[in-house]
Amino acid sequence: MTGIGWRQPHYAELLQQRPALDFLEVHSENFFAAGGAAAEVLRQGREAYPISLHGVGLGLGSAAGLDPWHLDQLDALVRRIDPVRVSDHACFARVPLQPGGPVLHAADLLPLPFTHDSLQTLVRQVQQVQERLRRPLAVENLSAYVRWNQADWSEPDFFTELARRSGCHLLVDVNNLMVNALNDAGAPAAEDIAAQPALAARLHAACTGWLDALGHDVIVAEIHLAGHAHAGEIVIDDHGSRVSASVWAVYRHAVRRWGTLPALIEWDTDVPELSVLHSEAAIADSYLLDATMRECAHD
Repeated sequence: MTGIGWRQPHYAELLQQRPALDFLEVHSENFFAAGGAAAEVLRQGREAYPISLHGVGLGLGSAAGLDPWHLDQLDALVRRIDPVRVSDHACFARVPLQPGGPVLHAADLLPLPFTHDSLQTLVRQVQQVQERLRRPLAVENLSAYVRWNQADWSEPDFFTELARRSGCHLLVDVNNLMVNALNDAGAPAAEDIAAQPALAARLHAACTGWLDALGHDVIVAEIHLAGHAHAGEIVIDDHGSRVSASVWAVYRHAVRRWGTLPALIEWDTDVPELSVLHSEAAIADSYLLDATMRECAHD
């Protein structure tokens, strides 16, 4: 049930080697063109593996609405490859330059306030996407570097309400939870965390508490795992290193709660050899195997 993010440096190598993976995930926007080299690579990948489409550009919570062209392209891509999952983020990205004027796309995943108005907008536009694609959308939590003062819900309660009202699934990014917890704690360095067991326990509790606060009726469709970087006064979700021990510990908790869900290794910067991604996927698989063996022993 484990896959990797399939990025350009590994296109040819992966198609040649065909490593044992359960699925590949690609960024939807990279494959909007109906023809050309990218479309042919994805077609070959789809022949070998199930494909999960992960979008970064819908801006599902944008008060300016969705971009009809973007949704048209996503719908056409879904029809071409019949992905195993389609996902995007609980964020906004599109804002009008002036009332009634052209809309600017921020090219970023900007965080939403967890308010009634924000939820209403998000629910409406998630439903719009689902109706167009004729399938549930998996919506991902963010690593957010600023927070709004306004809030009617906690973040996990906001996502629970989103899933209940829209019928969407969730994509839970465990690394994003840890990045947010670290920044809330003042971005302590890794060595400081290792030297302070109480701090490490608080960070772990913040992340596992988020997972446990999601409603039990919510469908979690996929889990993301990635590395993060300490950059002085802030921790960045850069997807540029191995999954940290602290994130693996939170993932272990997620597996205990939800069982053998699809899990993805994300690596987008300083992309390593394909074998490194495969080894990270093997670690995720080992946690899933442990969970399965415990379930069998319990039965």
